[in-house]
Amino acid sequence: MTITNFKDYNIGGELLKAIELMGFAAPTKVQQEVIPAALEGHDITVKSQTGSGKTAAFAIPICHMVDWEENKPQALVLTPTRELAIQVQEDFFNIGRFKRLKVASIYGKSPYRRQERELRQKTHVVVGTPGRIIDHIERGTLDTSCIKYLVLDEADEMLSMGFVEQIEAVIDSLPKDRMTMLFSATMPADIHSLCSRYMEEPISIEIESKGLTADKIEQERYSVNEADKLDLLRDLTIVENPDSCIIFCNTKQKVDEVHRGLSRLDYPCEKIHGGMEQEDRLGVMNDFKQGAFRYLVATDVAARGIDIDNITHVINYDIPQDKEGYVHRIGRTGRASSSGKAMTFVIRYEDKFLNEIHTYIGREIPLKERPQQEAVDSSRHEFEKKIGASPEIKETKGAQLSKEIMKLHVNAGKKTKMRPVDIVGTLCNIEGMSAQDIGIISILDVSTFVEILNNKGEMVLAKLQSTPIKGRLRNVSRACR
Repeated sequence: MTITNFKDYNIGGELLKAIELMGFAAPTKVQQEVIPAALEGHDITVKSQTGSGKTAAFAIPICHMVDWEENKPQALVLTPTRELAIQVQEDFFNIGRFKRLKVASIYGKSPYRRQERELRQKTHVVVGTPGRIIDHIERGTLDTSCIKYLVLDEADEMLSMGFVEQIEAVIDSLPKDRMTMLFSATMPADIHSLCSRYMEEPISIEIESKGLTADKIEQERYSVNEADKLDLLRDLTIVENPDSCIIFCNTKQKVDEVHRGLSRLDYPCEKIHGGMEQEDRLGVMNDFKQGAFRYLVATDVAARGIDIDNITHVINYDIPQDKEGYVHRIGRTGRASSSGKAMTFVIRYEDKFLNEIHTYIGREIPLKERPQQEAVDSSRHEFEKKIGASPEIKETKGAQLSKEIMKLHVNAGKKTKMRPVDIVGTLCNIEGMSAQDIGIISILDVSTFVEILNNKGEMVLAKLQSTPIKGRLRNVSRACR
């Protein structure tokens, strides 16, 4: 029987509360298939396109199955990119918020010592890129002895990026008695080889890729000379007047070039590529998710697994040089129940890439004529009106979760021998508080952060101004998020 309500799964009330506040109305097809099999402990392989809800498909059962009392990591998720690692970490954190699960994201070009400090604390789930995970395992800063659940997310992308040896090294470091789940948009031979070596009689799930081509995404292509691309981009964006648009380029240099061109035209735009500092990339993606600007110029770091709602248009300024890349790029639009539009620029000598895409998607992308000048001129007023309007900032996915949670800062930590039990004991002695009202506790060297749940933050903050913690009054304040 197909379950169409999360309440019908055998999962805890803390998870159900978080799922409801995250706006998950009913399980998607991939969640209906994966969650019951995962709760039964089966190894699973899943072939599913992006935007199908697969992160929650593995995060919900793992969050249910992990033991809160265990201090060492119990689940490990490998992802191909830093951006995806951060997104998966956020999803785990939100789903496990009321179960007080600690989730660490571990990836390159981020301070190693900060990650090491985080891993020394109680950690239930670790999400990371293969290279940095291997680094921590080899240095002894990531203990994998209690890993019961392994997820390989976007497995085909990790293998195409050359991570196969690192993935195998990670798997070889894990306990043999574990559950393994593999998610991939495609299932090439090397994926099957990996599954046969490291999985025990896996259940194979394939979600039909409805809407892979024309169902929800209107596609078209334009023949253009390289020198005329920016002018064509300008004309198309004026006529289409998108609410939110990603413009994909194949190289960092081209991203910089297009971004400069659009900035000169006063477009509200930002850029993202692998040559940028990680904090800058994160800031750009967060601002784009919230609608702070309309146009994002990007390399394929923004093509895989990044969950942003309501992107109305995708423009391939450069045609992708592999067919899977095309599908992943255009999959940024037309997500969930929304429709979308994808436009691809094709120059001479790129017929090889175009033909491969046509074969892969099973149809020919219609060739369109560039907009007439009359159409551009008649659209310009509405375009300029939208460009000049103040952005409407969207709520983040976890915003509803955070409304009844207050994070407090206590000016004491490990150096003053502060322990979680000291915080819990003090809080539970406050009238009206119980252990169920206490969220995640993070103890650093000289600071402690604790989440107060169920709209009790203001009351607790007031009480702690005159309530000793570990025998002394402490400076307690609202933490900056």
